[in-house]
Amino acid sequence: MINRLHYISQGSSPAAHLVNIHSACDAGCTWIQLRIKNSTPEEILPVAAAARKITADYGAALIINDYPEIARQTGADGVHVGLNDMSVAEAREIVGPQLIVGGTSNLPEHIIQHHKDGADYVGLGPYRFTATKEKLSPIIGLQGYINIMQTLQQQRISIPVIAIGGILEADIPGLLAAGIHGIAVSGLITAATDKSLLVYRLYQSLNNNIVCSH
Repeated sequence: MINRLHYISQGSSPAAHLVNIHSACDAGCTWIQLRIKNSTPEEILPVAAAARKITADYGAALIINDYPEIARQTGADGVHVGLNDMSVAEAREIVGPQLIVGGTSNLPEHIIQHHKDGADYVGLGPYRFTATKEKLSPIIGLQGYINIMQTLQQQRISIPVIAIGGILEADIPGLLAAGIHGIAVSGLITAATDKSLLVYRLYQSLNNNIVCSH
C-alpha cells in the first residue's frame, strides 16, 4: 500500500538529512524518501544504511531517491527515479519485483510511460514553486492536476499519484478532490515547530477527516 504522506529528506549535510529523517519519524511519518543530490553513490551508501536503521526502528518505509543499487544493498523498501535519471523499467530490473518503484512525472505521458514500465506510484509535480528542487519542471497548479487526473481516467490508467512541490496543508482538500492519492512534502515538516501535530493533521486531512486546527 502506498502511503498518503511522503516525507522527502532535506539537509545541508548527510548528518542533517539523518537528523531530519529521525525527527519526521518521531513525529509520526511512516514513509521516508532519502533524497541527497550532488553526491556519489559511495557517499550516499552509508547515509542510506543509517536511514534504514532509523526507519526500521520506527517501522517506517524507506525509499531511496535515484539509486536502485543502494536501495537493494541497504534493504530499503524501494526506489524513486527522477525524470532525467534511469527509467522505471531499468530501476525495476535492478531491484526486482518485491521492491517499490516510483517515478517522477510532470505530464500525463510521463505517468502513462511509468505505468507501462511497472511503477507502483508516481510523484507528480511541481504543484507550485519550490526551492528544494534545482531544475524545476513547469508548475502544474491545481487545474493542471485536475486535467491530468481526467486524462488518466479517460485512458483507464489507475495508479497512485502523489502530488509534490511546495504543498501546504490548505492545498490537500483540492488535491484530493482532483483525485490524487497523497502528497510528498519536505520543508513543510522540516520547518514545523510542532511536527507531531502537523503530521497528525496532515494524515487527518489526507484520510478525509475534518480536524479542528487549534
